[in-house]
Amino acid sequence: MGFSAISELIDSRSKVSLCSGSSHAEHVLKVLNAYRRSGTLTDVVLQVDGCEFPCHRATLSASSRFFCVMFCGSFKEREQNAVKLEGISRKAMEHLLDFVYEGKLNLDQENVKRVFQAADQLEVTALSEACVNFLENNVSPANCLGLMDLAGLYSLGPLQDQCQDLLYHNFEEVSKHEELLNSTAARVLELLTCEQMRVPEEVLVESALRWVHYRPADRKHHLKELLEQMSLPLLDPVFFTGTLEADELVMDCPDCRSLLREARMYHVYGREVSSPRTKPRRGSGWAEMIVVIGGCGKNSFSRLSLMEKLNPLTGVWISSPALPGYPKSDFAACELQNHIYLSGGKLNSADVWRFMSHINQWVRVRGLCKGRWGHKMVSLCGKLYVTGGFNSSGRLSAVERYNPHENTWTSVCDLLLAVSSAAAVACDGKLYSIGGAVSDHTNTDKVQCYDPVTNRWTYVRSCPFSQRSLSAVSLNGLIYVTGGLLNELFCYTPSTDVWSSVAVLPVKLESCGLTVCDGKVYVMGGRDEDSSAVDHIWDFHPTTGKLTVNKPLPRRLSDHGCVTITQRISQ
Repeated sequence: MGFSAISELIDSRSKVSLCSGSSHAEHVLKVLNAYRRSGTLTDVVLQVDGCEFPCHRATLSASSRFFCVMFCGSFKEREQNAVKLEGISRKAMEHLLDFVYEGKLNLDQENVKRVFQAADQLEVTALSEACVNFLENNVSPANCLGLMDLAGLYSLGPLQDQCQDLLYHNFEEVSKHEELLNSTAARVLELLTCEQMRVPEEVLVESALRWVHYRPADRKHHLKELLEQMSLPLLDPVFFTGTLEADELVMDCPDCRSLLREARMYHVYGREVSSPRTKPRRGSGWAEMIVVIGGCGKNSFSRLSLMEKLNPLTGVWISSPALPGYPKSDFAACELQNHIYLSGGKLNSADVWRFMSHINQWVRVRGLCKGRWGHKMVSLCGKLYVTGGFNSSGRLSAVERYNPHENTWTSVCDLLLAVSSAAAVACDGKLYSIGGAVSDHTNTDKVQCYDPVTNRWTYVRSCPFSQRSLSAVSLNGLIYVTGGLLNELFCYTPSTDVWSSVAVLPVKLESCGLTVCDGKVYVMGGRDEDSSAVDHIWDFHPTTGKLTVNKPLPRRLSDHGCVTITQRISQ
């Protein structure tokens, strides 16, 4: 029976669907790849990295938008027998063509970057996406720097974020691998100064030393530029002496001596030493905190024993141990060696307390020789000075100095003019008492200057106001004063003996808090012309001359202590 006869016996409505699944496609691709390798039926040669790859235009165009545009458009390569490609390695091209022809490829740490770059250039989307997925699943401390660079170059946002997160939170491990140890000085400096790095400063210093010691002959001259960008004064004292000062390359570097000396001075003098290195890096675990202590509430009769800390970067207030024992008023407060000291006041006027910031506790220290209130206390050259004020006999000219190492108070040269409620501040190694009351009804515009070297007081240029209930701070060799129901912030320049007005406050204030934080002068609380406490906070930026309104205090407050300390915070 012939074929035509057999076909007539089959029901014309009978149909069969044939589908071999993926096996047929795989078979065709394998045959095409075999044809490519043998040069069978190929119609174009790709010239890459000095090698030639015979290929089929149709197969290339089906997998690559780059080749589709080239061979299906009006480009000259459409008619050429050979096409030269730049920027692709021979091995990467071999891997890419294996994927194009067979849809399979074994990616590993050695080939993935080269393959991705070739796939991205030739727009083989399926392969480039597979490479990115592989990289995202294999980020580690050993490769995150290189992958972060790759991600930035090719705008691979998720991969870049993943690498940065690992870098910022696990830099200590990253710094031990070859990628960082073989980095340039500029790259290392960029990493060590990154504000987002969430590691202690000690880790950054160790990383810098490790990088220098990896090739000491070529890198030791970079020590100063690396170390001067880090907060050496904030290093743990044991690490500072046991690791940094014990490093032979550091000790043999004359340019590093000033940096080491600054750190030692900070450990003794505290915030009297000010430089970019005494400002905590955001991710270091340290922060400058403004501390508000006690004071009077909305009216002048309520006395508060609260102590609260403000982190200006976050705007968060943190409760701290209350003033020891009892509420008090007209006391003095200041910072020394990153501790807070509180002296005198109308109750127990000779008491002196120290708040030890590292253990978050108040401890009593040696009391004043002469109890007093309405006075000021200032830290100068690692010691405390108490000036002026009242006692039961009247206004005082007596000045006392406290040595924290000996826990002793001694008398030094008296003020030239007995004052109370004056401003007092240390600046460039000298102590200044500014204005204040000389009687119940009379104020002075005199400015008294004490030199601890000669133990003498002298007058300098009088201030352009005669007020009491003043406050003062120093910043970058300048003295800032307000209060006394002034609505201006005044500045005194000791080097030129000149006064000037630098900002206008929206209201007149007295008995306000004044402190320096993050390179700015903060004005906090105080009493207005109606003798009512306010909750206002302003900051003044000396560089811009701008006065900015901040979020208010938790409550209205005046006659309070106001200092800044540098403290470890939870990450």
